[in-house]
Amino acid sequence: MHRLIGAGAALCVLALSTQPGLAAESKECSAVRMAEPGWNDLAFTTGIANVLLQALGYQPQSQVLGINVIYEGMKNNDLDLFLGYWDPAMVTYYEPYKKDGSVENVRVNLEGAKYTFAVPTYVWEAGVKDFSDLHKFADKFGKKMYGIEPGSNQLMMDAIADPSLDLGGWQVVESSEAGMLSEVGYEIKEKQFIVFQGWAPHPMNTMYDFKYLTGGDKFYGPNFGAATVTTQVRKGYLQQCPNVAQLLKNLAFDVDFENVGMGYLINDGMKPEEAGLKAITLNKDRLDAWLAGVTTFEGKPGLAAVKEKLGL
Repeated sequence: MHRLIGAGAALCVLALSTQPGLAAESKECSAVRMAEPGWNDLAFTTGIANVLLQALGYQPQSQVLGINVIYEGMKNNDLDLFLGYWDPAMVTYYEPYKKDGSVENVRVNLEGAKYTFAVPTYVWEAGVKDFSDLHKFADKFGKKMYGIEPGSNQLMMDAIADPSLDLGGWQVVESSEAGMLSEVGYEIKEKQFIVFQGWAPHPMNTMYDFKYLTGGDKFYGPNFGAATVTTQVRKGYLQQCPNVAQLLKNLAFDVDFENVGMGYLINDGMKPEEAGLKAITLNKDRLDAWLAGVTTFEGKPGLAAVKEKLGL
C-alpha cells in the first residue's frame, strides 16, 4: 500500500439515451478529467480507466497532482474523478470535502490492501511471526529495520519507541522504495534476517517470498494495516454523466491483479496506458463485468466496441 495513499482519476460520459435533446450533455461528458498522485497502484488503475474510456469514444485526460490539489480540483469542478481514496490513510484529506458534500464516493474498487512489517518466510518460520518477536532475534537483525524514503517511516519509529516491544537501540534504515527492496532481495539471497516495510498491492508480493507480521494493530491498524480504495467523483457527476457513472460503478480490481499490473510499470518501465492495455489484453474476461450496462459515447453497446477497438 504505502504512499499508497492515494491516487486520482476523473471521468465523464454521455447519457445512455441518444435523443437529440441530450446533445449538450454528451458534449460536456466527452472529456473525462482524471488525476492521480504519482503512486504506481493508482497510475496503473487510472491507466486501465484511460484505455477503456478511449475505446468507448471518450477523451480522457489524466494529470499527476498532489492529494490536496486533486480534492480542490473536484470541489471546484476542474476534475471529475479520483480512483484512489485510501481508507483509513486518507481520512483526514477527505474529511472537509465529505463534510461539505463536494466529493462523493462511488464504490470500493479494491479490498485486501495492507501495510505493515514484513519478514522473509524463512525468518517467519524461525519464530518471527509477531511484532513482539522481533526483540528475541535482535542480534540476527543487527537491530535494524528497513524503511523507504525519509519522512515515510514514522510508524516504524513509533514501534521502536514503544516500551512494550523492547526495541531500544534499534534503528530504521531509510533510503527509498527501490533501495529497500534491493536490500531485501540481497538478504533473502543470502538467507539473512531482515524486517522491512511491506505493503500490497505491490510487485514485491510476487517477487519475494515473505510474510506480514501480526501485532502491529496499534501502529498500522487491524488486519495487517488493512485498507480499502474507493472511487470518488465531484458532486453531481454521477447524475450529469450516467454512462461513465455506470462504468465507475462496475470498475473494481483485486490485489493480485494490481500486483502484476504495477510490475509492468516498476519492472518493465511501461507507461500507465501501456500497462493498462496489457493487463486488459491478458484479462479480457474482466471486461464483461466492467462494461455491463455501459455504452460507447455514441450510445452503442460498450463491450463489443471495446473488444473491436482493442482487437480482442
